[in-house]
Amino acid sequence: MGAVKQYAIPLNKASGVDEKIIGGKAAKLAQMMSAGFKVPQGFCITIHAYRLFLKSSSLNDIINMELGRKSFSQMRWEEIWDTALRIRSAFQKTPIPACISDQILENAGNLSEGLPLAVRSSAPKEDTARASFAGIHESYTGVIGAESLLDAVRLVWASLWSDAALLYQHELALNLRHSSMAVVVQEMVTEDRSGVAFGRDPREKGSQISIIEAVPGLCQDLVDGVVDPDRWFIERQSGKVEKYQQGVREENEIPTPLLNTKNIKNIFTTLLKLEKHFGWPTDMEWTGRSQHFTILQARPITTAEKKEENQKEYYLGLRPADKRLKKLASRVADELIPELEHEGAVLAAKDLSRLDNVELADEIEAREEMLEKWKKIYWDEFIPFAHGIRRLGTYYNDAVHPDDPYEFLGLLKGQKMISIQRNEKLAQLAEIVRKDAPLAAALHDFIDREYDLSSIQSKLAEFGFGNEFVRKLHELQENYLNVSYGDTRLDQHPELILTLVLELAESSKKQQVKDINQNTNQTRVLEKKLFDAVGAERQSEAEERLRIGRLSWRLRDDDNLLLGRIENQLLRALEFGAQRLRDEKRLQDKRKISEAAATIIIAGLRDSSKKNLVLPVADDEPEETTQTDDAVKPRQLIGQPASPGLVSGKARIIRNVEDLAKFKFGEVLVCDAIQPNMTHLVPLASAIIERRGGMLIHGAIIARELGIPCVNGVPNAADILPDGELVTVDGNLGIVTVGPPEFSLEGIG
Repeated sequence: MGAVKQYAIPLNKASGVDEKIIGGKAAKLAQMMSAGFKVPQGFCITIHAYRLFLKSSSLNDIINMELGRKSFSQMRWEEIWDTALRIRSAFQKTPIPACISDQILENAGNLSEGLPLAVRSSAPKEDTARASFAGIHESYTGVIGAESLLDAVRLVWASLWSDAALLYQHELALNLRHSSMAVVVQEMVTEDRSGVAFGRDPREKGSQISIIEAVPGLCQDLVDGVVDPDRWFIERQSGKVEKYQQGVREENEIPTPLLNTKNIKNIFTTLLKLEKHFGWPTDMEWTGRSQHFTILQARPITTAEKKEENQKEYYLGLRPADKRLKKLASRVADELIPELEHEGAVLAAKDLSRLDNVELADEIEAREEMLEKWKKIYWDEFIPFAHGIRRLGTYYNDAVHPDDPYEFLGLLKGQKMISIQRNEKLAQLAEIVRKDAPLAAALHDFIDREYDLSSIQSKLAEFGFGNEFVRKLHELQENYLNVSYGDTRLDQHPELILTLVLELAESSKKQQVKDINQNTNQTRVLEKKLFDAVGAERQSEAEERLRIGRLSWRLRDDDNLLLGRIENQLLRALEFGAQRLRDEKRLQDKRKISEAAATIIIAGLRDSSKKNLVLPVADDEPEETTQTDDAVKPRQLIGQPASPGLVSGKARIIRNVEDLAKFKFGEVLVCDAIQPNMTHLVPLASAIIERRGGMLIHGAIIARELGIPCVNGVPNAADILPDGELVTVDGNLGIVTVGPPEFSLEGIG
């Protein structure tokens, strides 16, 4: 009978094992332990265990199916996260074969009893001089108990397929299908000082400076970027400290260095010893001081191309750790969103007619700068804060282990997003019109005559219609329609809104639109499931995750609309400036004003000698589109299942603002991507099909709030589907069937 295959190997017996079997992190830890360096006791779980785990289950098929839905290069961040979440959920639900779990638990039993464990990744290609995967794969600390240990191992294995790992491997042109994962399990060492150290300054090739960084407590806060470290710069030849930088401290802390001269010398000497041992300058993670000094891990300093490193940092920045998420929640909700809302209101209230030409040019320039400022904040802070939704999802799934990886979305029902409030106002207007036939007839007449909104309000009052409709229409305009769609100001197109109100009034959607914001019993049930799963001692933690997740969910929608108000007010100033130039006979061009016209308009306002001004072509000028010939029309399109349900209806393609007015109740909305400033159209739709994919994008959000099917991530959906074609949208499977449903075709032939 053959020897039992080793799936778990103690670190003190692994120094001669091939790195391809135990991964880079474990191999280096084993070598350091063998060489006499102080390293926490532990063991490694080999890639043989990972491969058997996959082979003994359906996981390989699931991974291939998920990565085969769409070309990876065409997938957006949201779609990759969805793919990773489904793979992660499959890993969580798959039992580890007994021959593996027995060896894991046996090795864990040989460690110090009662000490919590750290469970970390050790992929074979991890921690090389070309590509450091630091922070890409998952680590779990404070793990106690057999079941928790096995859960953590599964999640580390699954992190090989996380969104950040997939993106980073793709960026480095690594073969995703040949990836494997080993795991390191070690006793946790908790000391009052921790940090990282670099044998050479990683920012400068060939540097003669070493760097030591230190933070209070665990090193994870430094790695996650939530604690500012003390930093020492040391000349390599002499060992002399060239510069010291104090980390930012709490207000009541005494600003004294976290390490003394002896501590610094010990860390620096260890760096040099490691460099001599391995033959490369070292990036070392450490904890403790004096005789308690322990090396947590060591790897070569990454020398990847700057572009690759920047991309990795960007991916990681989209997954802020819990402490940073909490800070972002406070800053975004308490500072940035109120400021963005206030600045939009100030711009809307400004009377541009009081400005002379030069002052108007200055105003336009200031609005351009304001918009650019907010766009930067959007990418730097609003987008990372959106991770709060994803973090809630993984937290819920880790605790509850639901069959549906998206069950957590039920926790987000009923959030008071601006778009939902706007749709409620539209529903109220529709209810008034539904009960008043003369009012409905008058609105039809106003649309045909192309009145502006002020004229419509005056005419309604003149004709003696109730003040309630006029008041609500004015409120809708002031508070919810002062946004732009492309380069079109929605508040300047009342015919779009009145058409929508009339369609809603004639539809049977009243109850659905009215009730979408009410908390359902499902939400309370899911809250209880979460609190029961984490236990009473962690309920406050779960409540905080819920708070941040719900805030992130709401603001993920609101920030776009509030940014759209700034864009709208820039367009207002540009249109006002263009009209000035037209009145002065210096601008004959009658084309629609876009943001691209700012330079020409500003120059014309500042210099009265400029004549015959010509507007530039707008970036969003409509392009010729071709739809698929009936002979080659696809029968079925595959996308992401973004909102459940099964509906058939006529496809209506939305490409521009003119298409918004053509949309009728019961049609299937087909577009490139639904933006928050067009979600007022969705209450009319029976289903949604989008090119852009993801469970957490705006179309999917509003579809689930309304309870209509949505399939997104369909490549070139608006170009492939003919306008008016009958389609069946299966939001459960993520499939769009073109033409009559199969049951309608039976018996025909």
